[in-house]
Order: sequence, then structure tokens, then C-alpha cells
Amino acid sequence: MSTQVTRKPMRSVFVDTMIESLAADPRLVLLTADISSWFFDAARAEFPDRVINVGIREQAMIGIAGGLALTGHRPVVHTYAPFLVERPFEQLKICLGHQDVGAVLVSVGASYDDPSWGRTHQAPEDVALLDTLPGWTVHVPGHEDEVQPLLRRAMSGDGRVYVRLSERVNSEAVPVSEGFTVLRRGGAGVVIAVGPALDQVLAGTSTIDATVLYASTIRPFDHVGLRAAVAGSRPNVVVVEPYLRGTSAHEVAEALGDVPHRLRSYGVWRDREARVYGTAEEHDRLYGVDAASLAESISSFFH
Repeated sequence: MSTQVTRKPMRSVFVDTMIESLAADPRLVLLTADISSWFFDAARAEFPDRVINVGIREQAMIGIAGGLALTGHRPVVHTYAPFLVERPFEQLKICLGHQDVGAVLVSVGASYDDPSWGRTHQAPEDVALLDTLPGWTVHVPGHEDEVQPLLRRAMSGDGRVYVRLSERVNSEAVPVSEGFTVLRRGGAGVVIAVGPALDQVLAGTSTIDATVLYASTIRPFDHVGLRAAVAGSRPNVVVVEPYLRGTSAHEVAEALGDVPHRLRSYGVWRDREARVYGTAEEHDRLYGVDAASLAESISSFFH
């Protein structure tokens, strides 16, 4: 008789890890903007000066995070991705970046976890936007078991870290590392799967002679790991990211600046809007990042 394991959503892992960490580390301060604030009611009662719900005031929330960081605290800031990165972008630039202080930003919603909420709750541009600011580490876990080690690492440091949580998850976790993990080796080219894109990539390349690299940390970008992988195959590189297509193209160009190569990027369109709802799986097919579409497109690119 088989035992079915109940899996926790990434957001639940974040909540549990955050509550445990608040009790263990007096530097930590949690800032929310209504989203998920109810999960922390007990923690707020225990640590009223370190669990703060600012309401729907995301720009102020980042400003407060900058001030807390200047006083030696480690702020953890949480809400939906578009309200965490896009809406308060100027505050990220000034209150954190220009003041050269750190914080941990933890988002939910990803690019289109629940399309029924519409475009206001979708943020395929978030990682590309943070790329315009120096000094950010970006974690994109693909499985709930990858969340806790990434969060603990982020909260124990002092830098500017973005942790991009999603309801989309891979079937199995990959041990957390700072660079690429080689999951499969082949000679026709290299395919990079970022976070929750891994299952589709593995299924889509199952009959393709490709090296598959996985990343739950995409910034800093593992230039050395990519160069090593390309050295063992034809210089065809594919990047499948669960956000804006081509977000890491400039990193590939930097890594392979002296290596003639071909690049194909997959992700959310950057040249037009998808003004549709449907399901997340239907959006995958629309953007060509489902397993069947990737199999056909990558095979054609490699040949």
C-alpha cells in the first residue's frame, strides 16, 4: 500500500520558516501589505514591533524596510510580485540600492499563477526589472523543499535578495546550490531550466541529446557553469525561464563573450500582451513553454 505525501505550497513553507526565524533571530522584521498578513497574527501578537502590516502601501513598505536596514535590522518584505517589485520600484532603487542596504523580498503570484486575477496580479517583468539595479541576488525555487534553505540563507545575510515563490512546482526538488546543477548530459546543446520550468524542460528534452542545467538561483548567473557545459557540447544554448523571455540573454552573452554560440530564449512574450484569462497551463501552451511545444521547438533549433 503506497503512502501519499501531502505537499506544502511554497507560501506555507515561507510562513513556517518566517515564524521560526523571527523567534530565533532578533534582527528580523517582517513587513506585509495585507497579502498573507493573516498567517502572522500570532507572530504579530508575540513580536508586535517586528511583525508589521502596513496595509496597501507598498511604496511606504519599501521605504520602511530601508530605514529598518539602516538601523541594523534585517527586513523581510512580502506581497504579490507586481506590488513588491513594479509598484515600489523607485523605492527599491533609492531606499535600498542607493542607500546600499539590504532586505529580503519574498513574492507570490509569479508570472501567471492564477490568471483569473488578471494582469494586475501578474509580474513576468519582475526579474528583468531588478536586473536594471546592481547587487541583487535572485532565487527562483522550483519545489517547496528548495524554499527553506534559500530563505534561511537570505535572512542570515545582509544583501539585497529577491525570492520568487510560485504555485507552480516541479515533481522533485534539486539540492540547492549557488550555480547550475547538471541533471543530464548531451552533445547537441545546453538547455537551462530556471525554477518551476524544470519539469517541462525535462519532459520536452527527453528524446533530445541535450545537457540540462537547473538553477534555483539565477542571479548571480553561473557564468563558469555555463561555459563548462558548452565546452562539452555543440554551442547551442536554450534558456527556459518562468518569466519574461530573454531575461537572461545578456548573461549568456557575457558568459560566452569569446565563444561563438547560438541562443534561443523561452518565456513570457515581451513584444505583445496576452489579454486572456484561462488557466496557468493554457498560458504555458500560449507562450510555448509546455513540454510538447518545447520538444518541437528545441529539437528544431538544435538541428
